[in-house]
Amino acid sequence: MAGSQADSTTIEAIYRERFRSFLFSVTALLGDGEAALDVVQDGFALALARQQTYRGDGSLEGWIWRIVLNVARDRQRSSQRRENFPPPELPEGAGEADDAVRASLLALPERQRLAVFLRYYADLSYDQIAEALGVRVGTVAAALHSAHSALQRNLEEVGR
Repeated sequence: MAGSQADSTTIEAIYRERFRSFLFSVTALLGDGEAALDVVQDGFALALARQQTYRGDGSLEGWIWRIVLNVARDRQRSSQRRENFPPPELPEGAGEADDAVRASLLALPERQRLAVFLRYYADLSYDQIAEALGVRVGTVAAALHSAHSALQRNLEEVGR
């Protein structure tokens, strides 16, 4: 979708088709399903309001991911200023992942955790992840490699 227009119809189509991926990933980031729902809806509303600012440099979906993740980070920062929250939990419906996998995922640094969720749960390309996180494609590759290594190391330790 690189170079396409950001019109209301296209943004709404992405919302309908990818809502669950957005919600799941933001829930993993925030650890709160209700807050994640608000963030996803606020992010899409913001994308609709700012659709004229989309330059068409990358994919429209990557641009929307970046907006949604920025809204999530703003929410996270304001929440952390008000209260100390426990570490985030994976959302309900994450499957039958055992506690070791869950703990290993949650122990990853934020960029690595987001890269994993955007790649494997939201099924975004490296280019889309780079756009969403505001980093270069090489940084995405490095973050995923580091995440894979950390997860493998942690899970091997548990298996001993």
